[in-house]
Amino acid sequence: MRRLWLVLILLFSCAAQAAPTILVFGDSLSAAYGIPADKGWVALLDQRVRQQHPGYRVINASISGETTSGGRYRIKQALAEHQPAVVIVELGANDGLRGLPLAAASANLDAIITACRNRKARVLLVGMRLPPNYGSAYTSGFRAMYQQLAQRHKVLLLPFLLESFADRPELFQADGLHPTAAAQPLIMEQVWTSLRSLLAASR
Repeated sequence: MRRLWLVLILLFSCAAQAAPTILVFGDSLSAAYGIPADKGWVALLDQRVRQQHPGYRVINASISGETTSGGRYRIKQALAEHQPAVVIVELGANDGLRGLPLAAASANLDAIITACRNRKARVLLVGMRLPPNYGSAYTSGFRAMYQQLAQRHKVLLLPFLLESFADRPELFQADGLHPTAAAQPLIMEQVWTSLRSLLAASR
C-alpha cells in the first residue's frame, strides 16, 4: 500500500510539473504596482485561464521599473526555470519614458522574442504608447517598433495595453502612469482576447 501511495504521489507531482505555463514577462504595469497583487490583471488572468483552460497556470515574472535591457538580461533564466508554453512580453514603457534610443529597445525586445521562440514558446507581444510631449518622431517610432517586431517574428501583437481606458484619468493612480485596481479587469479582458487565440491554437 505504501508503495502505491508513493507511485500516486510521483504521478501527481509529474502532472503538476507538466502543466503548461503562461509566463508574464513585464514591468510595473504587470507587477500590480501600487495595488494588492491579487487585484492585478495578471492575477485576474490566472483566474480566467483556470476557468477556461484548466491545466494551464500563469506565472508572473514582472518587475517594477524593468527596462528592455533588464528583460534581455534575465529572459533566458526565466525561460529555463519556468519552461513556458506562452510568454506575454510587456516591456518598453520605461525605455520610452526615459527617452532611451529606440534602436536599443528594439534590439533588446528582438533578443527576448528570439529567446522565447528558440524555446518553442508562443509569444504575445504587448505594445505601449507614449504621451505626445515626447515629440511626434519619437512617439510614432516607439509605436511602430512593436508593429515591426511582431511582423518580423510573426508573433501576435496587442498594440496598446491601456487602449480601452487611456483617456480616463480616474482609472490611473496619482502618478498618472499606473492603472488603479478598478482598471485591472479592463486590462485583463484585452489581454485575454488576444491570449485565448494562442491557447485555442495549441489544442
